[in-house]
Amino acid sequence: MKYIALIDCDSFFVSCERKLNPELKGLPISVVSGERGCIIARSKEAKQLGVPMGIPLFQAVEKYPECIYIPANHYSYTKISKSVMAILKEFSPYVQVYSIDEAFVDFTGLTKLYRKNYFKLAQDIQTRILNEVDIPVTIGISSSKTLAKLASDKAKNTKTRIALAGKQTHIKLLKNTNIDEVWGIGRRLGPKLRGYGIKTAYEYIQRDDKWIQKRFGKNGLVTKAELCGTMISPITNDIEIPKSISDTKSFLEFTSDLQFLRNELSIHIHSCCKRLRKIDSKCGTIGVILKTKEFQTYYEKKDLDTALDFEFDISKEAFKLLDKIYSPQVLYRSIGIVFENFNSTKKEQLTLFEDNTKHNLNSNLGKSLDKLEQKFGRNIVKTGFVNKEVPFKQGFLTSPQDL
Repeated sequence: MKYIALIDCDSFFVSCERKLNPELKGLPISVVSGERGCIIARSKEAKQLGVPMGIPLFQAVEKYPECIYIPANHYSYTKISKSVMAILKEFSPYVQVYSIDEAFVDFTGLTKLYRKNYFKLAQDIQTRILNEVDIPVTIGISSSKTLAKLASDKAKNTKTRIALAGKQTHIKLLKNTNIDEVWGIGRRLGPKLRGYGIKTAYEYIQRDDKWIQKRFGKNGLVTKAELCGTMISPITNDIEIPKSISDTKSFLEFTSDLQFLRNELSIHIHSCCKRLRKIDSKCGTIGVILKTKEFQTYYEKKDLDTALDFEFDISKEAFKLLDKIYSPQVLYRSIGIVFENFNSTKKEQLTLFEDNTKHNLNSNLGKSLDKLEQKFGRNIVKTGFVNKEVPFKQGFLTSPQDL
């Protein structure tokens, strides 16, 4: 019988900040999406103060002045996440990174390899990550991803922060799990299921397959099978291509400076392009997000004639979208970019009339930028837009030829 584990980093952004600054341990802290953003993570102490998730920073500071507020440092969080995932990959050859702070690990056969039961194996993983990376983790173990996720959620309320949902215990777990807590159901389908009299996960699996399929389709049956302990979605090392990639950040000060907006947009474009190249993909659709001082959001998107993954090519199109929604009379608080409609570069076919020389140069330059950042750190080379009326800024590139 196969067994998998979900390793979930506890309050990951908060834990990262405490790793970077140990003096924060034991203090109420909240991580903010930006200098003028919203609360996106809270420590246990901040939760006890009553700091709610998603509240704007200016309101949180006024209502909960005793809490410490820290702007998110996603670059550092990503590096720490990679360290956690590297340890998991030493324990098992099959690790599926689900998010920056979660991963599924195939435990099948590991009890014989390490001569330890699942609980002891989970403790070893927990201890090693804490000792080497200084990040606490919660671990749920079961025979399917859905059950492992439920076990992980329940483990958060235990002393060991480890929970197993085996043949003898998973029914009890389902009886004590509200239907809204089931992975894939949540707040969207929860009210509908409660309308049918289904309040727990156990009551859900008691329903006939035909009844579930008629109302919730194939996904409903998959959820039932996984809750019953059948692994429908196996662990894979393949990199999953996301539906979209986005990057945005609030400014330190409100601005209507178009040049500043373009340079900030370029930084976000570079970040997304780097992530695109990491999954060997190109995007066919881009969108620019512009948010005003009063939190009014403007969004303009465009389908590209050719799928792209290179900063300068995408910037040309993104700046056109920015010009459509920009107004010099308005103060803005943030800008962002969204990539959608991805194509794998491994299956890419060049057209007969395409400039292959330029295509190869752009591809090589993009990979070179990624290697430079990997070796010397983030933003060692900055990409940006500088028009003819503005003096050239050191450290910024206006075209590939500037290298």
